Amino acid sequence: ATGNSPTMIAANGVNTDGMRITGLAISNALVALSGFLVVQYQRFADINMGIGIVIVGLGSVIIGEALGKALGWTKIQWRLLAIVLGTIVFREILAITLALGIDPNWLKLITALFVLAVVAMPALKQRG
Repeated sequence: ATGNSPTMIAANGVNTDGMRITGLAISNALVALSGFLVVQYQRFADINMGIGIVIVGLGSVIIGEALGKALGWTKIQWRLLAIVLGTIVFREILAITLALGIDPNWLKLITALFVLAVVAMPALKQRG
């Protein structure tokens, strides 16, 4: 609830530190709930189940943001759609990589390099 202007929220009498802690508690509870549901659905748990999920999530958001900027989408609805499209593009890249017969152990490196390329593309365009 603090957003970009914590001083404005504090001026309205809201405890900004309490709001941050509440937001973190809610997000952590949702993460725990999703992990619980995955374990119940798959009927087993493994210590390595979440490895690489951060790369997939960040990669999807970064690709979606780059796609939204490239298409000139500024409204939040279109930006969210761009992130969903970024997720689809990211998963297609993974599927194409596997279809080419590349060893699945290399997937994390390939996805990290692809995300790095997408992030570097605007800077390389400005250089000319």
